[in-house]
Amino acid sequence: MSKQKVGAVPDLKFLDYSRFFAAGALCCTLTHAATTPIDVVKTRIQIDPQFKKTGMLKAGRAIVAAEGPSGLLTGFGPTAVGYLVQGGTKFAGYEFMKKSLVDLSGGYDNAVKYRTAIYIGGAAVAEFVADILLTPLEATRIRLVSDRTYASGFVPAFMRMAREGGLKEFYAGFIPLLFKQIPYAIGQFAINEQAHEIVYKQMSAETRANLTPLQEIEVTLGCGVVAGFGAAILSHPADTLLSKINRGGGGSGGIISRLATLAVETGPIGMFAGLGPRMLMTAFLVSGQFFGYKIIKKQLGAEQGVEIHKE
Repeated sequence: MSKQKVGAVPDLKFLDYSRFFAAGALCCTLTHAATTPIDVVKTRIQIDPQFKKTGMLKAGRAIVAAEGPSGLLTGFGPTAVGYLVQGGTKFAGYEFMKKSLVDLSGGYDNAVKYRTAIYIGGAAVAEFVADILLTPLEATRIRLVSDRTYASGFVPAFMRMAREGGLKEFYAGFIPLLFKQIPYAIGQFAINEQAHEIVYKQMSAETRANLTPLQEIEVTLGCGVVAGFGAAILSHPADTLLSKINRGGGGSGGIISRLATLAVETGPIGMFAGLGPRMLMTAFLVSGQFFGYKIIKKQLGAEQGVEIHKE
């Protein structure tokens, strides 16, 4: 893996994007699998009336008391599989879109000038494609979490949803998932890029070039935490609606009508229920993903990717 010179745009090949995919798939699977218990509690707070005004710890204890410790691992299967394909597609797609948009901008200097639009556009397109793959698995996860009697596990739940509802059932939450995941991805990637730029501006070129491994980890994790907070705030209202719509809420109209109904029923305050725990969870997820992505890419010998920070 070679370091990118300022003003240089690397010539990325298919093998590079394959490595980006592998790194993104592994880092997202590991982090999302690790936070399954937190996500279970958060989802139950969002959709179960008995937990509506319950704190994270109290809700978690109630779930364990009623369902045993395994209740906190509900949906582990679809979470692991879903974020394997979604994570790989998202990270590789972002690298691909960023490189493509830099090339379309007419040169490195123009790319730096319009870097924020490139970050946002690249993240949005990459996430859109990734969500096509994620949606059926996310719908399965939410159904398992919201109704413990629905099926005995991931495969039976997936097969039952396919048999009873087909694509319509799987993709009922596609639009709200986009409303959730695209702002999340924009927060994750664009804020992370901007945070790195701010940090690097405080350093001389010599200092940046000679960062120790520990200092690089500190920068990666610190910027990831900031990006995680931003991603959570931007995406939380849609996250709440997604949980409700996958449980069958919002009536029987079209998807936009159901979203509007749920938004009115939930209210502005209700749509931010569980935000605090989710901010902590996404801070861990995003920082952990960027840290893992960087380490795994290095181990795979992947290129650094395109960097267009303003010096």
